[in-house]
Amino acid sequence: MVLQNGENGADYITKGGLMRLNHPRAQAAEEAACGYLKRCGCRILARNWHCRYGEIDIIAQEGQTVLFVEVRQRSGQAFGGAAASITPAKLAKLSRSAEAWLQQHAPHADCRLDAVLLDGCGPPQWLKNIGA
Repeated sequence: MVLQNGENGADYITKGGLMRLNHPRAQAAEEAACGYLKRCGCRILARNWHCRYGEIDIIAQEGQTVLFVEVRQRSGQAFGGAAASITPAKLAKLSRSAEAWLQQHAPHADCRLDAVLLDGCGPPQWLKNIGA
């Protein structure tokens, strides 16, 4: 259900509460993460892919492996920084969403759950295989 359309995007009600889509900071973080992954040799397959289990920020390919990438941004290291914001519940949603994408697009592909972290003004940090 759309509540309102504002200059920063639309507000929606979800099970978890209010969610803002198309937030400029989130978009900028995802752009930075995509650029970083491309510079590292990845090919971007999809962005902001939605299913009933949640959203996958970036779906990329590194060699023959499909990457399901969570982008996390924090302004600094307070409260553990971006890495601390990846909770077991978030990993479970990412994993279920990845399974749904694989069923639709590449059921036999090798895959991996990764994260790109953006903490303050430092370089991006790519965490590989965060679901292990």
